[in-house]
Amino acid sequence: MIPLFDDIPSRRIPWVNYTLILLNVLVFVWEVSLGPALEPTIRQIGLVPVRFWHETGMARWLPVFTSMFLHGGTFHLFSNMLALWIFGDNVEDRMGHLRYLIFYLLCGVAAALAHVYLNPTSPIPTVGASGAISGVLAAYFVMFPTASVYTLIPLFFFWVEVVRIPAVVYLGIWFFSQLFNGLFALSVNTLQASGGVAWWAHVGGFVAGLVLVWFFRRPPERRYADEYWPW
Repeated sequence: MIPLFDDIPSRRIPWVNYTLILLNVLVFVWEVSLGPALEPTIRQIGLVPVRFWHETGMARWLPVFTSMFLHGGTFHLFSNMLALWIFGDNVEDRMGHLRYLIFYLLCGVAAALAHVYLNPTSPIPTVGASGAISGVLAAYFVMFPTASVYTLIPLFFFWVEVVRIPAVVYLGIWFFSQLFNGLFALSVNTLQASGGVAWWAHVGGFVAGLVLVWFFRRPPERRYADEYWPW
């Protein structure tokens, strides 16, 4: 399933969301420009679980943040930025710019901690904004459950259909698919066996978003029929 757009318009320009997307794209362009130096660079500034538990201070925590802006390929970047484009603007609209930025980063940190806790001996660098974006999806799930997500679904080899799916259903299916794959990855006890995807970062980010949204959301603005209502 590929989400295309939702039916909730933003009331304000989502400057933070636009900036996050732009930063991720610019960092990816920088990654591509590194050529042969890319792999050692990723190992240095990506999140390596086994190194996280042996480092202290900035050496431990800096990769938690830098890894949020790195991506492993064009499709990885595109899928993450598409989700952020569709769901992030409404979450920022409801939270406000600064609250949204702090929320995003906290969800990313929670996702990273979930990943390193469940993969403590992994030497594989973890990169991507997926954990932080998972928190954004959770916030959308809580604040816009009645919204619709228009989704591209391949039915046959040469036939696709755009289907209108309630946000609570779409995001619920997405979360349980991440949880199922995470449990499977634990059962085989290796990240490579799950295709190199940090499923528990997705689950951790989503759960963090479900909790944090109640502290960062702002109540919906009241709208009256006219300037004298309800007096």
